[in-house]
Amino acid sequence: MNKPITTHQHDAVVLPASPAPLVTIDQVSVRFEQRLVLNNISMAIAPREIVSLIGPNGAGKSTLVKVVLGLQKPSSGSRQIHGELKIGYVPQRFHLSKSMPLRVRDLFDLIRTTPDFRNQILEETGSENLLNRDVQDLSGGERQRVLLARALLIRPNLLVLDEPMQGLDIHSEEELYAYVRTLPERYGCAVLMVSHDLQWVMQGTQRVICLNHHICCSGTPAKVLQDPAYQAIFGTERVPYEHHHDHCRHEDLHHEHHHHENCDHGHDLPHIHPEVAIDLLDAPLKTTEKETKQ
Repeated sequence: MNKPITTHQHDAVVLPASPAPLVTIDQVSVRFEQRLVLNNISMAIAPREIVSLIGPNGAGKSTLVKVVLGLQKPSSGSRQIHGELKIGYVPQRFHLSKSMPLRVRDLFDLIRTTPDFRNQILEETGSENLLNRDVQDLSGGERQRVLLARALLIRPNLLVLDEPMQGLDIHSEEELYAYVRTLPERYGCAVLMVSHDLQWVMQGTQRVICLNHHICCSGTPAKVLQDPAYQAIFGTERVPYEHHHDHCRHEDLHHEHHHHENCDHGHDLPHIHPEVAIDLLDAPLKTTEKETKQ
């Protein structure tokens, strides 16, 4: 990327009302044949918040992302949309047939937007010099920039990033992380990011969800760092933490399932890597419907 990018009434404190969540996952379980991949997951994503999803390989992170996107039907439980939800998605991998030549410009032309906004996003993501390149010829880092730009061009109110730093060098990672942190204020979107970078998770996010088929623990970075369930998976080595002065009452927006004691999953320290591949050439994910319990 080129640019780094209470009131009082009768002596009683009146707290501002919490905004309605964009999407709620309520007691969702997903089973593939006899294998239980997600077990009783409840969570919600509030407008303009940054949520990081972490966990070891095979923990069900990619399946949970698909449930949030509406691409995976729960075996039980429900996904509920509150108002209009428009999702921008950057997948871990982007597969394009070699027999289907496609320039970066063609990829952007599929989205209707204003020239000014398009130029702004291309400049911010460092994609403006890639327009005439074939998508198949892009490096991993260039491809991630292009996919992020494309996701932002639809003006989402929820941006889902599944291991977006894949293929980036350290300098580009730092720039992209800094840019992602500005997106809720800059464009009014919430961010759900799957990440293996624990330093980013603890410095760049407002809420962390630690997943291992169930939600082991969740909360602010400071709270999760001290949680025995987190330490059992990732160890106790100290990760730099930066406090964010965002005191929204996110706790009011979700009722996550916690499982701190007697976890039955393995506690070997994980090496987390990409797990999912979804084609991005479909229409932007947009829905206003409520999905009922199965």
